[in-house]
Amino acid sequence: MNSPLWTRDEIAAATGARIGGGFAEGTGASIDTRTLEPGDLYFAIKGDVHDGHDFVSAALEKGASAAVVSEEKAPGFPGADRLIVVPDVLEAMRQMGRAARARTNAKIVAVTGSVGKTGTKEAMRAALSRQGATHASVASYNNHWGVPLTLARMPRETTFGVFEIGMNHAHEILPLTGMVRPHVAVITTVEPVHIEFFPSLWGIADAKGEIFSGLEPGGTAVINRDNAYFERMRAHAYASAAGRVITFGEHEAADIRANRIIVKPDHSVVDATIFGQPLTYRIGTAGRHHALNSLSVLAASHALGADIALVALSFAELKPPVGRGERTMLSIGEGEALLIDESYNANPASMRAALANLGAVELGRGARRIAVLGDMKELGETGPRLHAELAEAVQANGIDQVFAAGALMQNLVDALPKAMVAAHAQTSADLVDAVCAAVRPGDAVTVKGSLSMKMALVVKALKERYGASATAHALKG
Repeated sequence: MNSPLWTRDEIAAATGARIGGGFAEGTGASIDTRTLEPGDLYFAIKGDVHDGHDFVSAALEKGASAAVVSEEKAPGFPGADRLIVVPDVLEAMRQMGRAARARTNAKIVAVTGSVGKTGTKEAMRAALSRQGATHASVASYNNHWGVPLTLARMPRETTFGVFEIGMNHAHEILPLTGMVRPHVAVITTVEPVHIEFFPSLWGIADAKGEIFSGLEPGGTAVINRDNAYFERMRAHAYASAAGRVITFGEHEAADIRANRIIVKPDHSVVDATIFGQPLTYRIGTAGRHHALNSLSVLAASHALGADIALVALSFAELKPPVGRGERTMLSIGEGEALLIDESYNANPASMRAALANLGAVELGRGARRIAVLGDMKELGETGPRLHAELAEAVQANGIDQVFAAGALMQNLVDALPKAMVAAHAQTSADLVDAVCAAVRPGDAVTVKGSLSMKMALVVKALKERYGASATAHALKG
């Protein structure tokens, strides 16, 4: 039987907290009463919108083993037997995260990058789970509270830990990688994401390179050999405690190299070379970007000493999550249309990847490729140009109709032939009726935009109006 996640003595040692007499041990950790499970420790952190202290009573009623609250707010709660009182709740969670890292013998991987962090983390979690007890970040818990929460949730018996680390400003990765202390650190790529907050792409490369500063002595840095900022990232690795650098990509000098990538409508096939040894494998998701990210998973797994053959086999079972390439079939009349949900977020690199995936879908005679695209945010003064430049990818991938949402998308609309633009509106909600009315049997529809554009409203409307069958197969003529 596994030991409890946190005992009273461990919490006291990590935080110096004042602990109520009704608490003995915790089996989990949570900051959200909506997903809290009985036995969880509830951390009442103060967020941008809500103060977790407002939900302490609800957490305890749902079965939280205790609530971690601040000294300032503690007197406001009736009874103290299930309260863990600390000066600062977020700092207490960080302290417990550091303590969880210190007590484990797990091999730890940290992943960052402008694009592909979550997908790579999920692929790594799935691969390593076949070879030992694996703990990984939930969803995109990659920021100043997500990383320490994930650490605090890590069981002491963990064999592999996989952590996603994100940022949108310089110096945000430094404290997080310092907590995680990975044995392997991966940068998927450097692209103009959050460029609004940086003077140049060099600045983004430097910010991503911060992940290597937390490497355990002798650890491994994994870097995209194809990226224009490879040398910059490698310089950060050499300046760290890394004992080794492994490269991946299609570049002829890459240690983990894709010789050929075959993209099918619902899967991909990679013919690779792993340190000179041939390896061919299938990935259960479509897209060159998924194929290239799989190389980073192989690189990290190699560095950890995992069985590469088992890792490669695991890729066949990968499925894209909701909002990140999930494919469903819409029932329209007596036929079906393919819906590709890419609505979770967007930047220039991921937008081009989504358009390429749509272009790879095989269509029957008369069917169309439809792109429903929302503004890409946080691009600063480069935003208008980067939106206009999407016109090349739209046309190169055989997109027949574009529905656009947002002020920045006006730049794409102006760069496209008028016949290709079906509609342009300021919000995604304003596009819903037009998109639903336009889709016909045999069509393939991709929906994508930055999270704040709420492109998921279009996805929801299509599914509600036309239903959604199981995972989609290729549309063939």
